[in-house]
Amino acid sequence: MELQVLFSGVPYTGTLPQGEALLVTQDSRRACPGAVFVCARGMTTDGHDHARKALEAGAVCIVTERPLGLPGEVQVASGRKAYAQLCQNFFGRPAEKLRLVAVTGTNGKTTVTTLIKQTLEQAGCKAGLIGTIHTEIDAMDVPAKYTTPEPWDLNALFSRMVLAGCTFAVMEASSQALDQLRLWGLTFEVGVFTNLTQDHLDYHKSMESYFQVKARLFLELPRPDKAMAVNADDPWGRRLLELCPTALSFGLQKGALNKRHLWGELLSAGTEGCHMRMHLEGSKWELRSPLVGAFNASNLLAVQAVALEMGIEPDAFKSLESFTGVSGRLERVENPQGLNVFVDYAHTPDALENVLQALRGAGFKRVVTVFGCGGNRDRTKRPLMGEAVARWSDVAVLTSDNPRFEEPEAILQDVLPGLKSAREVVVEVDRRAATIKALKMLGKDDALLIAGKGHEDYQIIQGVKHHYSDQEVVREFLHCD
Repeated sequence: MELQVLFSGVPYTGTLPQGEALLVTQDSRRACPGAVFVCARGMTTDGHDHARKALEAGAVCIVTERPLGLPGEVQVASGRKAYAQLCQNFFGRPAEKLRLVAVTGTNGKTTVTTLIKQTLEQAGCKAGLIGTIHTEIDAMDVPAKYTTPEPWDLNALFSRMVLAGCTFAVMEASSQALDQLRLWGLTFEVGVFTNLTQDHLDYHKSMESYFQVKARLFLELPRPDKAMAVNADDPWGRRLLELCPTALSFGLQKGALNKRHLWGELLSAGTEGCHMRMHLEGSKWELRSPLVGAFNASNLLAVQAVALEMGIEPDAFKSLESFTGVSGRLERVENPQGLNVFVDYAHTPDALENVLQALRGAGFKRVVTVFGCGGNRDRTKRPLMGEAVARWSDVAVLTSDNPRFEEPEAILQDVLPGLKSAREVVVEVDRRAATIKALKMLGKDDALLIAGKGHEDYQIIQGVKHHYSDQEVVREFLHCD
């Protein structure tokens, strides 16, 4: 692509060199002949320090936020914004050919986006999905590297969705992506807020900062007619509703701040799933789902709120009744012994509480929980996770998650103060051994929750990624075919 075309609509100063762009990147290691290298400051590195290296590798243009005196250099106010716009231009602005839906929040994003895609398809639309587990382009799966990809990868995916005939793209919008402006310049038709609980404070430093970043999806990126669906049961959601008076609120509680409120009356919830009656502006309809727990009832409400905002009638919601769940989200691991074993991605105090409350409310005799905390992440949530497990479990089995570069034993020591009130505690640093110990103590009427990794099939120990799957360990030990 000609550089003049690539920079169309991108404000810059300096003289743009002549030539063709073959790649746009922020990673100097990817720089090559024909590359456009964009400098931006990160948390630990500054791309400006690597600009000369990119130029030596053959970069045809260097985009900077301050003068470096390099050949082929142009300057912009924000490297991150410029990078997002250049990537959109390079792929022909494919997002403009799609109706975009973004879901943000600490918990529930993967389930909600998956269900939105299913509902759209039930209504006869072709939709793509971008999320934590994978990307779906119509019926094709693409492995996911990040919850919300970098602009180059994101626009490449949008382009493939357009070629596949998709008219919608449903995506998870992570707080890091919003903070790093990966979604800059995109126009979303609907934005969804699920909840906000303690997570990623190693990155955001405070809940207030975390909230402000999430709120960007609703306050900085919308077009005038953008639709918004916000969880009114969540305290941060209620605060967001004060800032977004036109949003459709949803919740399991009847009262709401906004005039338009989708109330989900929970008629029953147990091992068989949940039965809900929805109320909105005088209309009523019912839904039965095999998904367990009040948190999943909230996820179902979020999906219906989005669909209603997009003009889809409640008759299409019947497709939700056949949905049995997402991989690693309260996933039941079937086994010949008939033991009740569940794997879930819960890795925050609130997510653990939600999942354990769902299992406790389902009527199991005992609940055994295997869990750990990730290394090189927010240490303050570790005892809080222990408290959640102690509060709702009969047996707490403390083990490793992804230690990364931390010593596993040190992480366990951070968690133990939160387990002071636990009925029974087992400490086993090796996750496989801990899971097997938990399986051995499980009775027919008990439930085992293995929390933290969900769909992940690896452990990171001293920076090295090792293959590891909770589901595989369970199946191997219980001799599942």
